[in-house]
Amino acid sequence: MTFTALTFLYWVALILVTLASLTCAAIAFKLHRQLYAIAAMATLALALVLAAVPMGPGPSAFGIVLDLLALALAVIGGGPVAVLALDLATNNSVPPGQHGGIMVLNAGKPAPSMAGVSDPETQEVLRGGVTIGILERLAVAGAILAGFPEAIAIVVAIKGVGRFTELAAAESRERFIIGTLSSLIWACACAALVPMALV
Repeated sequence: MTFTALTFLYWVALILVTLASLTCAAIAFKLHRQLYAIAAMATLALALVLAAVPMGPGPSAFGIVLDLLALALAVIGGGPVAVLALDLATNNSVPPGQHGGIMVLNAGKPAPSMAGVSDPETQEVLRGGVTIGILERLAVAGAILAGFPEAIAIVVAIKGVGRFTELAAAESRERFIIGTLSSLIWACACAALVPMALV
């Protein structure tokens, strides 16, 4: 199969824009900077617009590279995007815990904002969110790229069952829903790059 110069340039541009999004996402993940998360979202949107252009498949090596970039972008970029969504929605109104969760009163009311103070009335919920989010996005993006999007329902069910006992407080329910939805949307958008570009 022969490829035109225009098709080649299209694929190079798509890969470079996706790589730019991955770079911004990695910086946002490492430095916890919202500006880089916004830049990652903007460049992903640009990559999706490029992928929607009907150019047809390019060299198979380009498809493999785009697969790997999309998977890495889904896994790395979802964390900063979820944090940005949570910051916008909750305005940091719930104190963070020492293990990545949030502090709530045992009765389901929010804990007073006293960093580092141990209170027997409070407990940390939603611990390990970063690791769970990485695994969730890896599974979701991998399922889409493998052509089995039905697996997303399994991932959401496992996460919901695993977190069920921690969702008594309204704050934990809110953070769980916002974090999960933003993470899933990001992973799906990243994984959608590949089938869109290959059409």
